[in-house]
Amino acid sequence: MVKRYVAKKVRIADITNGKYFPGSREGEDGYKASYVVTPYGEKISRANVVATITEKFVSEENNYATITVDDGTDAIRAKAFGEDVKLFGSFESGNLVIVVGKVKEYQGEVYINAEVIRVVETNYQTLRRLEILEELNKRKALVENLRKMQRHFSEEDLKEYAKRMGIDEEVLDVVLEKKELDYKPKVLEIIDGLDDGNGVEIAKLFDILKLPDIVVERTIDELIADGSIYEPLPGKFKKI
Repeated sequence: MVKRYVAKKVRIADITNGKYFPGSREGEDGYKASYVVTPYGEKISRANVVATITEKFVSEENNYATITVDDGTDAIRAKAFGEDVKLFGSFESGNLVIVVGKVKEYQGEVYINAEVIRVVETNYQTLRRLEILEELNKRKALVENLRKMQRHFSEEDLKEYAKRMGIDEEVLDVVLEKKELDYKPKVLEIIDGLDDGNGVEIAKLFDILKLPDIVVERTIDELIADGSIYEPLPGKFKKI
């Protein structure tokens, strides 16, 4: 019997920046579902994301369909096959939706095998971001503590501590190998230094930081979510 995992509320970037593990047989009677381990040590087998549809595709045979969704941290494709193609029938680019489904991988692309999709209001996305941020901050603190301990504790002591915190060896290996840089202080410094009273255009941040657009956008999204900056005009940002 296949175990049905809870669909976890996550940012898309936590899926795309995580490490994918394919499903496998667990003895003769069970099956271990595929999942992603996020940079902050959470296992995601079924995902629940709130994002905007940016692209939609339906095959001529009407037996395969995809939508690309973007939540401001990254983009991912949700796919439907066979009879499930009807799930995407009434949706179009620009719709803000909640997508629930299993995390899968094909030819190096991690995607969501859609089970549920429905339109939500804009304020739902704001509430979701706050909800995720609260949990994310807890997990970030735990991961940073593990990385600090790595420099002073033996491997066995670190594994034992992680086990007591509910982190298995597989997850521990992922969070210790992830060296995600925090660009928020640098972005805040630039906004504070360049703001002439009307805010700083995002184009200037791209020019100065010389980072991938998605990294800058994700950092801005996190700064807005934690209340460090706001957007007085479209595409301009001010420090609070």
